[in-house]
Amino acid sequence: MNIGDAAAHSGVPAKTIRYYEDIGLVRPQRLTNGYRVFGEGELAALAFIGRARSLGFSVEDCRTLLTLERNDHRHSHDVKAVAEGHLTRIEAKIAELQAMRATLEALVVRCHGDDRPDCPIMDDLRGACPAE
Repeated sequence: MNIGDAAAHSGVPAKTIRYYEDIGLVRPQRLTNGYRVFGEGELAALAFIGRARSLGFSVEDCRTLLTLERNDHRHSHDVKAVAEGHLTRIEAKIAELQAMRATLEALVVRCHGDDRPDCPIMDDLRGACPAE
C-alpha cells in the first residue's frame, strides 16, 4: 500500500506520515524506486499513533507507548505511568485555562462596552489595569 492509501486507511495525513517516518515512529519498506510500501504492521502503528495523538499524547509519549505496544513482556504499570503523566499535564492545562477564563470574565464584566474609549480589557492587555 502506498502513502496515499495508508493515509486514507489510517486517517493520518500523508504529510504527518512522512514526519512520523522522519522521526522513526514508523518505518515503511522502500522499493528500489524510493516509494514507500506500508504493510499491516505500519497501518496498525499509524492507527495506534493516531488514536494516541487524538487523546493528546505527545509524540514522545507515542514513541514510548508504541515501544510498549510492541513488547509482549511489557508491564501495564509502565503504560499506566505514561498515561498518568499525560493526565497530570492535562489537569495543569485545565487549571491554566480556568484561570484564564476567570480573568477574562472579570475583565468583560468590568468593560462597559459603550462608545467611550476607556476599556479595562485594553488596560489589562497593556499591563496598565488599575487594582480594584
